[in-house]
Amino acid sequence: MHVARLSLHDFRSYRQLDIALDPGATAFIGRNGQGKTNLVEAIDYLSRLGSHRVATDAPLVRAGAEQGLVRAAVVRDGREAIIEVELNPGRANRARINRSQVPRPREILGLVRTVVFSPEDLTLVKGDPSDRRRFLDDLLVLRTPRLAGVRADYDRVLRQRNSLLKTARNARRGSSSQDSALSTLGTWDAHLAGTGAELLEERLALVDALRPYVGKAYEAVARGASRDDAHIAYKPSFDLEGATRRDDLATRLLVEVERRRGDELDRGISLVGPHRDELVLTLGHSNAEGQTSLPVKGYASHGESWSFALALRLASYDLLRADGDDPILILDDVFAELDTERRQQLAELVAGAEQVLVTAAVAADVPEALAGTRFLVGGGEVRRDG
Repeated sequence: MHVARLSLHDFRSYRQLDIALDPGATAFIGRNGQGKTNLVEAIDYLSRLGSHRVATDAPLVRAGAEQGLVRAAVVRDGREAIIEVELNPGRANRARINRSQVPRPREILGLVRTVVFSPEDLTLVKGDPSDRRRFLDDLLVLRTPRLAGVRADYDRVLRQRNSLLKTARNARRGSSSQDSALSTLGTWDAHLAGTGAELLEERLALVDALRPYVGKAYEAVARGASRDDAHIAYKPSFDLEGATRRDDLATRLLVEVERRRGDELDRGISLVGPHRDELVLTLGHSNAEGQTSLPVKGYASHGESWSFALALRLASYDLLRADGDDPILILDDVFAELDTERRQQLAELVAGAEQVLVTAAVAADVPEALAGTRFLVGGGEVRRDG
């Protein structure tokens, strides 16, 4: 898979842009603030309908414009398709495939697949559990696009259920409003268990599939490491008691919801479900007592943290390739954060991808293994170098 052409209209800093891209390695070189990251961000947006830099779409539309547009010609298995998304802050976005509008933007998910390495990746290791949950869910949707609907349904159920819990908490005890909220809560408990169990089942399977790739990738990017050093594990918000199938997980979730009912009513928030789960990252360390595993967050050095973050992204890429796909790799300003050895290791590991898009402030930051087409970015222009 590769992007053959990228067109932008009122996206970020670009009023209008149209560039042709080649397979293999392409580097966008320019000083900070010149718009090079905006280019790869646009391609990544088509992959997951979100940005790796901001949480909402509003900043993606050029200041003063009412809407933005991202369009790409994507070549996959020798066939080309035109994918585009119209960004409408405050209103529903619209998406098209080969100029024909689709019912919902998420219909385009899976047509473009990207794996992004960026300085923000350290939050996968040092950030909140929500950052790691988002990492898992984004990868789930890349592998199985229909799960975007499951995730959206779960979020909708969670919002409604939290609203009922707050109403019940704030209402006078025994009042009609409290009775109404409590009587309706059972219905939303069932919805939470149904959608939550499906999401949980998929996450558990994903972590099992990803685990060996993480160890292999960590060995490749960390000095002197073995594939047994890096570990990932899924930590649910309740005891699964060995359940792994959806029906059993739904039953266990409902049991736990009923057990925690008092706590949820006291706090006015849902305390059980995939939204409270954690992806646990640990590293093996040798000491006088032998080999021990410690959480990456809080114990790993800066270099170890970076290596683990890179391993998570590389593992994602390798897993997608094992599924029979070859996603577009985006290395967004990541080489400036790495020492020379890690730069070379990462470059050599990804150089064989069908398309690698790199951003860098100076050309010297791009390793020789990724020498290819280069664009100079500055003054609102993007021009091919040479």
